[in-house]
Amino acid sequence: MTKLGQWLCGFALLGSAWVALALAPLGLWLPVSYRQALLPLPVYLLVVFGCYSLATVGYRLATFNDCEEAAAELQEHIRAAREDLGRRGLHF
Repeated sequence: MTKLGQWLCGFALLGSAWVALALAPLGLWLPVSYRQALLPLPVYLLVVFGCYSLATVGYRLATFNDCEEAAAELQEHIRAAREDLGRRGLHF
């Protein structure tokens, strides 16, 4: 099963549990205070997921490693390409 399939299964499972508890289609009645906490739960989870995603991207961006070898190799390729173009008559 792909990662997307796992996420969709998890969302379907949590969504069906939320529908069963919050909207009470099977006659499962919870106290009013529980229902008031359950109804906005998907919005809260979406906000928490967004905060987690932002923090993860920020952390990974802050700890991004420099690739000195790759930068030197790229500079060598650029120098070789300029020399080749210079031999063909294109001058910078």
